[in-house]
Order: sequence, then C-alpha cells, then structure tokens
Amino acid sequence: MASDPRHLRVALIGCGLVGQKRLQLLPRGAVTVACDLQRTRAEALAASAPGCVATDDVNRALASEVDVVMIATVNASLAPLAVQAVQQGKHVLIEKPGGLSVQDLAQIETAAARSGSLVRVGYNHRYHPACLKALEIFRSGALGPMMFVRGRYGQGGRLGYEKEWRADPKLSGGGELMDQGVHLIDLAGLFLGEFPTVEGHVATYFWKMAVEDNAFLSLRNRQGQTAWLHASCSEWKNLFSFEIYGRDGKLHWEGLGGSYGPERLAWYKMLPQMGPPETVIYEYPQGDESWRLEMNEFFEDIRQKRVPVPGLKEARAALAVVEKIYRAV
Repeated sequence: MASDPRHLRVALIGCGLVGQKRLQLLPRGAVTVACDLQRTRAEALAASAPGCVATDDVNRALASEVDVVMIATVNASLAPLAVQAVQQGKHVLIEKPGGLSVQDLAQIETAAARSGSLVRVGYNHRYHPACLKALEIFRSGALGPMMFVRGRYGQGGRLGYEKEWRADPKLSGGGELMDQGVHLIDLAGLFLGEFPTVEGHVATYFWKMAVEDNAFLSLRNRQGQTAWLHASCSEWKNLFSFEIYGRDGKLHWEGLGGSYGPERLAWYKMLPQMGPPETVIYEYPQGDESWRLEMNEFFEDIRQKRVPVPGLKEARAALAVVEKIYRAV
C-alpha cells in the first residue's frame, strides 16, 4: 500500500459539497473512484478528476484498488460504510460525527483493529489557524490553571431546511447537537479533557422538524472545570465564538471565515494590578486551510503508521456527551 500522499489512491464516497471540497484539495490524479447513490453526482465529480471512475455501487468502490476511502454521506451511512472499508483493508477518513452512536464507533474500531486500518474522523475545526494558535498558547502554560470555556456556534438554516436529511432523525441521528454541537464538544475537550458530568437540554423553537434546532450544554471535567456550550440553527447571522478562560488570561476565537466572519484570536493577558488586560490580536484573512491540513495529517498518519488524532477515541468522547443529552430528553 502506498504511503506517499502523491501516490495514494483515494475513493470518495459521497460526492456532494464535502466530497467536492476533498477532491479540490487532493493531489491531481489521487482520486480514482467517485461513488454516490445519485450517479449523476459521481459522474460530475469524476469528470473533473483525470483517471477517476464513477459508480453508484458502494461494494464496487470499496473493492477497488485504492488505499484510502473518504466518506461524506448522511450520518446514518457513515459507520456501516467505514466498517466495510476497513474490512477491505482501506484507511478511512470519515466525516464527523462518525456514526449515530458510541456503539457505531465501537464496531468500526473492532473491524479496524483486525485489519490494521487507520481511521480519522473529520473534526477539521482543530486545524483552523486560530485553534492551532490557541493550543500553542494554552500548552505553553501562559493562561495559568484552566477555569472554563464558553462556546457558541450557530447558523440560520435556509428555505426548506426542515425537509433536508438533517431534519430526519433516521438519517441524521439528531439535530443541531449532532451537526454543529459536536464540533463545540470536541474543541472543549481539547482544553478541558473528558466530561464525566453532562447536563443540558435540546429544544425545537423555530423549525418544524422532528429534531432539535438548539442545544444547550453544561459539561464538567473531573476537576470541576466547565464547558458552557450553545449550538443553534436559528442563529440568523452565522456565528462562531469560542472563549478559553485561565486564571492568568483569556483567549477568544471568533469567526471561521466566509459567512461566519473573519477569523481572529484575541489573547487577553491579566496584569498583576488587574484592570484592562494586555491584548494581542491575531488575524487570519486567508482562506480556510483546515481541510487541507487535516488530510495532510492523515497522510502522515499513514506514513508513520500512527493512530490518528482526532480519531475514533475523540469521536467517541463527543458522541458519549450527545447520547447523555438525548437520553435526558
């Protein structure tokens, strides 16, 4: 099996917006199979990838001579397809949340352990420049002992949103908590670790659908440090805000680029006399490189034969929180 990303052969399963984005960021000629149940979408993607074959037959795609399978389908299909792929000995990059349940992820893990396949889960927000800088500052100890984080992530949906697959619990597994909420949970875990104490609730305030359009969470780690999180698809102006509070300073990441506004990170350094803090602002006007960095990291996982992070362990931690919230409904 090839380990040089220039020579890896990739199958894309799911040729919607995410599949197209993956194609654009992969080396030319890397994608040799495009698969989608809507064959016309597979054909459209394959037409822009030299040497790529289009199919609507998943079994054919997974049995093909590829090294890596990237899966970007509805949530309900993610885990079953990942299990099939690792059983065929393929390495897998699967979009978040990776499955509908912790049990789904356990099945992937068991199959991957037998075949030796590596599995990365697409929590690409970890690779945004503001997040990478925040982690650098956090890991330096400059914030002092952690206290809490506060995160908000929201979008406003669109006409017909309540008729899309995300509004169908059989396909999505849940609403806004499963969509944008898991990103917040994953990011909070970077700074606070695991959350044995999970409180919160979900609600459907605007969209007429069987899943929630808002989720409110209060998570605590073993030291009592708190992550207070809100995910919403009734946020009429797209919003991303993530604040990290230590005893000696605070980091505030705002924006993701595009409709979420310019990405920036503010570092507020507490002074001995307190009062207004010393402030450093980092701005990132360039385009979103998180998807490219994420895929390059996966290729490096394969080259070094190392366990991907974020992988199944991190995805399992996020879904464990989701399951506790849904059970409390």
